[in-house]
Amino acid sequence: MPPLFGLLLVGGNHTHQENYARALAADPRCRLVGLTDQPGVPARREQLNIALATELGIPYLDDFDSAIRRSDVQLVSICADPERREEITIACAQAGKHLYLDKDPAPTVAAARRIGEVLRSTGVCHQAFSMVRTPAAQRAKAQVQSGQLGQLVGLHCDITFAKGIPGTADLSQPRVEMPNPTRFTFIDSKREFLCIGYYALMLMQWLTGQRFRSVDAVTSNFFFAEHQRNDVEDFATVLGTLTDGTEVAITAGRCGWMTHRQLGLNDIRLLGTQGSVAIDGHCPRLEIFSDTSPWQQPTSPHPEDPMGFWTSTNKVGGVHPKTDWHVIGPAVQSDFTRFLDCVESGVHSDVPADLAIHSVEVVHAVYESAATRQTVLLD
Repeated sequence: MPPLFGLLLVGGNHTHQENYARALAADPRCRLVGLTDQPGVPARREQLNIALATELGIPYLDDFDSAIRRSDVQLVSICADPERREEITIACAQAGKHLYLDKDPAPTVAAARRIGEVLRSTGVCHQAFSMVRTPAAQRAKAQVQSGQLGQLVGLHCDITFAKGIPGTADLSQPRVEMPNPTRFTFIDSKREFLCIGYYALMLMQWLTGQRFRSVDAVTSNFFFAEHQRNDVEDFATVLGTLTDGTEVAITAGRCGWMTHRQLGLNDIRLLGTQGSVAIDGHCPRLEIFSDTSPWQQPTSPHPEDPMGFWTSTNKVGGVHPKTDWHVIGPAVQSDFTRFLDCVESGVHSDVPADLAIHSVEVVHAVYESAATRQTVLLD
C-alpha cells in the first residue's frame, strides 16, 4: 500500500526537526514531501533548512504559502524558531493540515492562546511533543490508574539535562528574574524552564487531567556563563497547586555533561492517601563496568552548539553517547506513532496543543513569580 500521509517539514537542522522528521518518516504510513519555511528567513537559517532537506533527499520548497496548500500534504511538522511559530502554525491549520508541534507552540501567552483558538475552529488533528510516551511516564500513569495509591495528593518531578560544560557561572551574582521575557533561545543557551520544565508541566497535566491553579518559583544561574550572559536561567524550582488541590513540585534545568552517568535526572514521585511511589526514569538498567576509558565531555564543543542541543552538531563536535548505563524494559508506543494513529483514526490526541498552551501560561507565571517573589494565580 502507498503511504497514507504526505508530510511537510517546517524548519531544518539545528532544530528538533532533525529527529522528528526521521521518526515520522520511519512509519510506512508517512512519506516526506518537502521542507519549507517562511520567506525572508536569515541566510544561515535557510542554509540549515536546505542542509536537512538534502540529507533527507527531499526538495526545499521556498514558496511557503504554496507548500502548505499542496494537495499531497496532509501533515506538517513545525520546528521553526519559537518566535515565528504563531504565524506558521495558524497558516498551516487554516490550510487544513494536521499538525505535529514542537514542544512549546509559541513564546508568549497571547500567541499560544491565538493558536489554540484557530486549532479549535479548524478542527485539525494536532499533537504537541512531550515525554509522556517514555517508560517512566507510562509506569506513573499505571500507578495512578491502579488506585493503589488512593487519591493523589502530591506529585514531584526532577528533570535535568546533563549537557554543556558547567562551572563557569559567577555565583557571586544571584539571578534577578524579569516578569515578561520576550526572547527565549540563543545559539549557546535557552531559558531552561521553558525548554526542560515544559516536560514536567505536560506530564502533570496528562497524569491528572488537571490544570495549574498557582505557582511559586525561583530561577537561578548555577552552572553556565552562557546563560548568565544572555540573562536566561539554567535552573528553576517550582511549587504549585493543581485545580483539584494536588500539590506539585518541579526542579528543572541544565547541569552539565559530567553531572550524570546518562542523560540527566528524570525522577517522578507520586504521593497518595494510601501510598507513595518513586519512579526513576533510568531504571531498570544495566550498569556497565569495564576497563575502557571513561566517558569524557568534548574539549571543543561545536561553536554553533556548545550546549549539545542538536544531533547533527553533536556528531561533528565529538559528543559521543554515554555507555555506563543501558536502560532496559518493555517497548512503548512512540510519540510519533501515536500521532499518526490519531490522524488515521480521526480521534483527538491525549496530548493536544491545549496542554502545551497551558504549559506556556504556567511558564510565564513561573517567571512572574520568580521576578516578584510572590505566588502567582493562573486563570
